[in-house]
Amino acid sequence: MDINKLLSGVKCSCGKVHTCAIKHVFVEEGAISRLPDLLLKYDRILLVADENTFSAAGEQVVRALEGKNVTKKIFLGRPLLIPDEEAITELRKELCGIDVILGVGSGVIQDLCKYVSHGDGIPYYIVATAPSMDGYASTGAAMITGGMKVTYPAGLPEGIIADVNVLKNAPIEMIKAGYGDIIGKYSALSDWRLAAAALGEYFCDSVYELTYSMLKATEPLAKKLLDRDSGSVKTLTEALIGVGIAMSFAGNSRPASGSEHHLSHFFEITGIVNGEEYLPHGIDVIYSTVITARVREKLLALPSFEKRGAQRENERLGEIKRVYAEVADGCIALQEKLGTYKTERVPLYIENEEEIRKALSECPSAEQIEHLVSEIGLSTDDFYNTYGKKKIADAVRYAKDLKDRYTVLWMYYDVFGTEDVI
Repeated sequence: MDINKLLSGVKCSCGKVHTCAIKHVFVEEGAISRLPDLLLKYDRILLVADENTFSAAGEQVVRALEGKNVTKKIFLGRPLLIPDEEAITELRKELCGIDVILGVGSGVIQDLCKYVSHGDGIPYYIVATAPSMDGYASTGAAMITGGMKVTYPAGLPEGIIADVNVLKNAPIEMIKAGYGDIIGKYSALSDWRLAAAALGEYFCDSVYELTYSMLKATEPLAKKLLDRDSGSVKTLTEALIGVGIAMSFAGNSRPASGSEHHLSHFFEITGIVNGEEYLPHGIDVIYSTVITARVREKLLALPSFEKRGAQRENERLGEIKRVYAEVADGCIALQEKLGTYKTERVPLYIENEEEIRKALSECPSAEQIEHLVSEIGLSTDDFYNTYGKKKIADAVRYAKDLKDRYTVLWMYYDVFGTEDVI
């Protein structure tokens, strides 16, 4: 696949001109050798990495930039780097006199670089060190501020350098995470279709099909990815970058992030707040896709979408404070601002039942997703052992409160109240 062909503007039947401002994408063996030409016009370069990502590719990058004025900002690898206010402040201290930021890393490093680049008006490039997530080409920076997981609008890198020789040697859990992030698009695309059917949200068939094609190209590759096959790692990386471009086309993360990501963010935020273990993002995403598939199956089994349960407001507020602890007020304030609990959606479900059933049916069954989980060498037993059924049930009920996006989790709550799905 030639990712660069996706970057030019396309007038779409949805009424938008789909564009992506990234200038260069290279997914190939030896891609790091392209850095001298790509950064020819820049002299003062800030290389940003953590200890682990610098170990993966940092020395190669420094050698490629011999003769340039390179300043290194290397975050500690332990404890786990969190893209929060402290990390932002630490990075901004290094910006004086810098022409360009060069991130060497994956999720957290690229989010930090993207956020600071956008806020401070300094261009950035990213050298990918793992095929672990789809944010390389997205316009959002997933940060943790005020204890909340917030995706901020941010600029795009001028270039993405994805050296397959580096990527295929990433920790195997990160390769599994990238596969999990892609499989999660089954859930995200279903949620996007549901939001269009139930609430009339913007929807683009072309962007949907682009994302779906990336998903289908990646799905059969699990066993080859476990063997670190170069061609399969290249295809996975192209899919992750391509989905990011699809998000740029849509103008938001709808094609790639829905209820499965909200569950993943729930486990991350509550893990940070309560000092509890949480799994890598993409691995949480594929496990959470099993759970959201069960939610859809339970809704589809209903003869109609009438309201079957409800929760008293004082009970809801108490539960959110129990679940989210110190960040509960932020969740409550967000939903009060949006008015989501004051909006009656059940009549819309009844009115648009046929289209809603179609949207819910587009996601594979929980059993089919569990098969893909096993294909990539994971087991849902690890998911349940890590979080326990009570915490997973809490996520189904209250992960929706973290975000300003409608997903199947809202429909489940609207219809069933707090009835367990697992």
